[in-house]
Amino acid sequence: MGVRSGMADIRGFLKHDRETANRRPVPVRLLDWHEVYEDFDRSSLRTQASRCMDCGIPFCNNGCPLGNIIPDWNDLVHRDQWRDAIDRLHATNNFPEFTGRLCPAPCEGACVLGIDQDPVAIKQIEVTIIDHAFEMDWVEPIIPTVLSGKSVAVVGSGPAGLAAAQQLTRAGHAVVVFERADRIGGLLRYGIPEFKMEKRHIDRRVQQMEQEGTEFRTGINVGVDVSADEIRQQFDAVVLAGGATQWRDLPIEGRDLEGIYQAMEYLPWANRAQEGDFTVDETPISAAGKKVVIIGGGDTGADCLGTAHRQGAASVHQFEIMPCPPEERSAGNPWPTFPMTFKVSSAHEEGGERVYSVNTDEFLGDKDGNLRALAAHEVQMVDGRFEKVADTDFELEADIVLLAMGFTGPEPGGLLEQLDIDLDERSNVARDDNFATNVENIWVCGDMGRGQSLIVWAIAEGRSCAAAVDASLTGSTSLMSPVKPTDRPLL
Repeated sequence: MGVRSGMADIRGFLKHDRETANRRPVPVRLLDWHEVYEDFDRSSLRTQASRCMDCGIPFCNNGCPLGNIIPDWNDLVHRDQWRDAIDRLHATNNFPEFTGRLCPAPCEGACVLGIDQDPVAIKQIEVTIIDHAFEMDWVEPIIPTVLSGKSVAVVGSGPAGLAAAQQLTRAGHAVVVFERADRIGGLLRYGIPEFKMEKRHIDRRVQQMEQEGTEFRTGINVGVDVSADEIRQQFDAVVLAGGATQWRDLPIEGRDLEGIYQAMEYLPWANRAQEGDFTVDETPISAAGKKVVIIGGGDTGADCLGTAHRQGAASVHQFEIMPCPPEERSAGNPWPTFPMTFKVSSAHEEGGERVYSVNTDEFLGDKDGNLRALAAHEVQMVDGRFEKVADTDFELEADIVLLAMGFTGPEPGGLLEQLDIDLDERSNVARDDNFATNVENIWVCGDMGRGQSLIVWAIAEGRSCAAAVDASLTGSTSLMSPVKPTDRPLL
């Protein structure tokens, strides 16, 4: 594909300010479950692409685990060469329509322009390139011309599993993806709300992958419905990509009260309603008309927040034990690390109260065993530990509590126990520098081996794992391997 000879407008960053797509008005978007962003004019996008500097060392490339060649496709967009831009984007990223919507954009945190100005709108440019490519029917199946005669089972259909499967299929292997849910996509399908990414984006990628030769089998829990031994006997290689689905709990007094749910006990129902499994009014766990408290201030908490808004919650409070992040980078968070600064997601813009530096002591119930309130207090950090702030105890009424405190690793037992897989000190699946586990012909990628992480890391690990599997099966590989298991983000 060649190497760019220089930016089309080397002074673009001096002439134009950062601009991204507008979110639909809050009162309007709360009436539906569609994505919150309006379309972004492509002529304006070319202007935004011109802000990409001829910076010499593009730190954005290093900020992205996929190694996306960001300055190249920025420049191609500015030159109105959209077909070349999607080719350059797809060269390193199987699913830019996922990352362009869901990634927190560490590339923008590493943008050289971001040292003293607003960074280039990389994420906006990325998602517009792929959306335009789909509109123009440029996204076509890449069917292998030579088959290897080897077979691979991929367990899990999240971004890591899908990336590994697509790469291995294109390398000529017979790939079967096993998914225990009834639809493909993992947390992309049943964890990410529709307003952040409509599921049609998953469906059209699955269709492309099926045309390429990947086979999908849903409703099969490997280790339960089919044993690990059966999978190993049927396939030459197995890739474990089941994610880090073991949620972190809050085992305090009153945890067994009715009305306390894990985020992933709550979120999938709203997505299933949008899939047409039942109406919104029939949702088994709903925040409609209720006082909601979300414990956890990360992305999953924000997903719960936006979902509760659309279901018509009476009120929503979001608790976070950490202090409120600063508006600007702190001295301990220098460029090009990801900026740990205060951010307002679309869900936060829609309402609710964010409460920082607070710890929940106890869940309080009524005589019938239903949640009625939380007992909590403020905390402060002292010598690296949280300590209670005196005389700050309070109670907050609540009908529903949603625990969104992250995930601790893959679910124990079942498949991992049957395979006798080694775990590391963080309870993730242990692997060597080639993503191989201690069991012959078993590899692991994504959150199952890395721990809870970003979608770009999942896709990058899926691609790298596929390259390792391909090399093992055939003796060599032409697949790209962007990361190693030991690589760590600029976060």
